[in-house]
Amino acid sequence: MQWIRDNLKIVIPVVLIVMGAVAYLAFGVFGVQFLFIDDEVDEAAPVFDSGVGEEPATATESTTAGTAPPTADPLGSATTVPPTTQPQIVTVAEGVFGGRSHPGEGVANVLTDGSAQRFLRFEDFSTDNGPDLNVYLTVADADAPEGEFDDDFVDLGNLKGNIGDQNYEIPPEVDLERYDTVVVWCVRFSVAFTTADLVAT
Repeated sequence: MQWIRDNLKIVIPVVLIVMGAVAYLAFGVFGVQFLFIDDEVDEAAPVFDSGVGEEPATATESTTAGTAPPTADPLGSATTVPPTTQPQIVTVAEGVFGGRSHPGEGVANVLTDGSAQRFLRFEDFSTDNGPDLNVYLTVADADAPEGEFDDDFVDLGNLKGNIGDQNYEIPPEVDLERYDTVVVWCVRFSVAFTTADLVAT
């Protein structure tokens, strides 16, 4: 203790440097703050380019927009041409999240409206928060060794939230028979948080 008192001018700067380095590693590198903060999202179902998924029209709007104008028949009464068939959202594949290095819950659905456009939708989703989390579609199975998840994959972007419903558009060229596993991947530490195998419905 006497040595410390005699060398305070040296000890204090060293302690401050060590504390700064520890804080940088904890918050800047390992992101420990994410363990205490949840990012919650609540996205509505996706809206396709065809307009499917938008808010339903009112009865008056439906009559005006979805029905052809009446035409007169030879007897003088009006007839109505039936509206054309509208696209519908269909689930073509689904999977259930399970834990890997972190717990995972919820369902992953692949939605389409019959066009080339597709969305990956998480519902009732939950996992731990963490730094640098991305959503991958990968060729590795959900229970594959950790190192296989980023060997051959498609990056759908940053995870929007570790809790809640959310949507990710799938590029039209992606073959879901090949890239048939969803993984929430920590890019910084090469760790799979949670995974789900997609099965055709």
